[in-house]
Amino acid sequence: MDETYIKVKGVWKYLYRAVDKQGKTIDFLLTAERDMAAAKRFFDKAMGANGDPDKVAMDKSGAIRAALDAINVGRDVPILVRQVKYLNNIVEQDHRAIKRVTRPMLNFKSFCAAGSVLAGIELMHMIRKGQFAIDGVEAMSFADQFFAMAGMVRSV
Repeated sequence: MDETYIKVKGVWKYLYRAVDKQGKTIDFLLTAERDMAAAKRFFDKAMGANGDPDKVAMDKSGAIRAALDAINVGRDVPILVRQVKYLNNIVEQDHRAIKRVTRPMLNFKSFCAAGSVLAGIELMHMIRKGQFAIDGVEAMSFADQFFAMAGMVRSV
């Protein structure tokens, strides 16, 4: 689990991201603040959609550590927190794909637009990594897979 910076209206905002051992994206969340409340909101979202993790590897971020400590207070079996710089390399390398696409954009004009565009970028990145099972995916381009997924999301 880690966060990276994204510029919105000339101000840095924070994109929290979680990646598993195999490099598959677990979840992401764009927030205006980098504090315990934002990190806790991200963990609640990620754990609600994917279940509780056994271990979390992260950097030395105090806000993320405080959020995990707050989550662990009410649990019978606490989540093991590993704050080792080198264990976080998988998610740091995964940030590169997102940064490669967003850097030429220079800036987002609104927070809402940034959230929507980043969700699409993350979805395309997840498709490239082979995280979705769609019938006939071998014959589809990445763009066709994206539109197939977008059609599923719209119909729900």
